[in-house]
Amino acid sequence: MKLSDIAERLGTTVEGDGDLEITAVAGLKEASKGDISFLANPKYASHVADTAATAVIVPENWDRTSSCALLRVENSDQAFAEIAELFYEPVPAPAPGVHPTAYVAESAQLAEGVSIGAHCTIEEGVVIGRNTVIQSNCAIGYKTIIGDECLLYPLVSTREFSEIGNRVIIHNGTVVGSDGFGYAVQDDGSRVKIAQIGKVVIEDDVEIGSNVAIDRARFGKTKIGKGTKIDNLVQIAHNVVIGEHTVMCGQSGISGSTTVGSRCILAGQAGLAGHLEVGDGAIVGAQAGVMKDIPSKDFVIGSPAMPHLMAKKMIANMITLPKLKEKVKQLEGEVSTLKAD
Repeated sequence: MKLSDIAERLGTTVEGDGDLEITAVAGLKEASKGDISFLANPKYASHVADTAATAVIVPENWDRTSSCALLRVENSDQAFAEIAELFYEPVPAPAPGVHPTAYVAESAQLAEGVSIGAHCTIEEGVVIGRNTVIQSNCAIGYKTIIGDECLLYPLVSTREFSEIGNRVIIHNGTVVGSDGFGYAVQDDGSRVKIAQIGKVVIEDDVEIGSNVAIDRARFGKTKIGKGTKIDNLVQIAHNVVIGEHTVMCGQSGISGSTTVGSRCILAGQAGLAGHLEVGDGAIVGAQAGVMKDIPSKDFVIGSPAMPHLMAKKMIANMITLPKLKEKVKQLEGEVSTLKAD
C-alpha cells in the first residue's frame, strides 16, 4: 500500500515520498524498511531519529527532523489503530450452526446466525442472541442469557443465570458467575459455605480479557457496566458493581460489595478492599492498596492508597532518610563531644 493512500485514509498529507510502499506496522525500535510506526508518548521521541521505519505517524506539533517520511495527525494512537486495521488479517468467521461435537439442550434457544463451536456445552434454558459466536470448548450454564453479536473465545465458562448484553467479547479461559467467596465462621473456627444465589449481569459493549474471574452475587447482582474494558487476570468479587466505560488493568482485584464508578481507571495490580465506593472518573495507580472510599476524579497511589501528590512527597522524604540518619549520627557525636568538654 502506498504511503499516500494511508495519508488519505487519515485525512493528512505526506512529508516525504508518498509513493513509498508500506507493507506492515511496527514499533519504532522494531521497525524495518517498509514498516510504518508511530509516536504517541514523548518519552520515545528520540527513537524517531533512529528508527528504520519507512514512515512514522507523529503529533501535529512535532518539531524535530527525521530521515523517514512523516504523517502529522491530531491523535497518534487513534491514527495508528486505524492503520493497523488495514494490515490485520482477520480469522475467517465461523459459519452459523452447531458443530457436530457440541451439546445443545433441547430447551436452549439459538437465534439466527448463532455459531456453536466444537465440544461446547449449552445447558437447559440458555438463550443466545443473533450472530453470536461461541467458540470451541465453552460451557454456557443453566438459563444463561447472551445477547446479539457477542464473541466468546475458547474455554469461556458462564455459570447459571448469568446475563450478558450485546456485542460483548470474552477472551479465553474467563469464568463468569463462579461462586462468591462467602463463608460463615463457626464457634470452633471452621467455615461453612454460604449459598451464592445471585447472578452476574454484563452490559453491552464490554470486553473481558483472558482468565478473568467474575463471581456471582451472594444475592442480587454483580454488575459490569456498559462499555467497560477488563484486562487479563482480573478478580471481581461477589456483589461488586462497576460503572460504565471503566478500565481495569491486569491483575487488579476488587473485593466484595465494592462499587466503582463510571470512567474510572484501575491500574495493574491495584487492590480494592470490600464495601467501598470509588467515585466517577477516579484513577487508582499501579499496585495501590485501597482501604477507604475514593471521591470522584481523585488520583491515588501507594499502599495504603493516598492522593498521589501526598504519596510523591512521602516517597521523596523516604529517599532522603539515609542522609538524614547520617546527619543525626553526626550531630549526636558533636553533642557528645560538647558534653565531654
